[in-house]
Amino acid sequence: MASPRISVIVTTCDRPALLADALRTVAAQTFAPAEVRIADDGDVPAIESLPELALLELTVLHVRCGSPGAARNAAVAGARGDVLAFLDDDDRWRPDHLAGLARAFADPDTCFAWRDCEVIRERIGEHGGREALARTVIARDWDDAMMRTNDYLPPSAWGVRRALFDELGGFDETFRFSEDWDFVLRAAARALPRRVPGVTVEVRLRDSGNASADVGPDRLDCLRRLASRHGLPPLEPRTFWEVARALGTPA
Repeated sequence: MASPRISVIVTTCDRPALLADALRTVAAQTFAPAEVRIADDGDVPAIESLPELALLELTVLHVRCGSPGAARNAAVAGARGDVLAFLDDDDRWRPDHLAGLARAFADPDTCFAWRDCEVIRERIGEHGGREALARTVIARDWDDAMMRTNDYLPPSAWGVRRALFDELGGFDETFRFSEDWDFVLRAAARALPRRVPGVTVEVRLRDSGNASADVGPDRLDCLRRLASRHGLPPLEPRTFWEVARALGTPA
């Protein structure tokens, strides 16, 4: 079976050093993507701080979306790949991440797949170094019941067939929060998600700049609408670190 063309979709907002680190991990993939499309939703142009990555075809889109879902949709709009792989600007991939997704999507029946992840609480030093404070691995098969109360599949771990993404209309831009959880549940209603075992994703969390730590009224409203749309029980806001500690294994 032929390997798919993979478009990497990156969202960023005024975190140039973290973005550069994320892109270096894309350039180090053993399976090269067809392209990398960056939705830059910040005030400081990301292109001014991009590292020299000659092996990557980069497209930077300056957007004013105000939400990750809308930014991802904007980047996907012109993508050429058969498969979309998402990466947040503060996360990292290990070298075999895309290779595993490519093997899964060589099967035409695979529409949504994900790799296992290590969730890392970190601190950024004064000179920009990334210091890991605690680590937990999430390596679980698809569990419908669990996904009704805990979203344990971060976007940086996903691959989505472009045809499915288009069929679903992409991310629902009315969700400023939990847009990824909503997308996974809608995708799972169309086709069984496929796990590709192996920890190839580092989801990195800090005390600031972590959307899952927001417990304001907008997030609470998104959780209420998510529960109503998908018939879920009442949902309490949890950080992704709390989800990882509950469902993962300390590394």
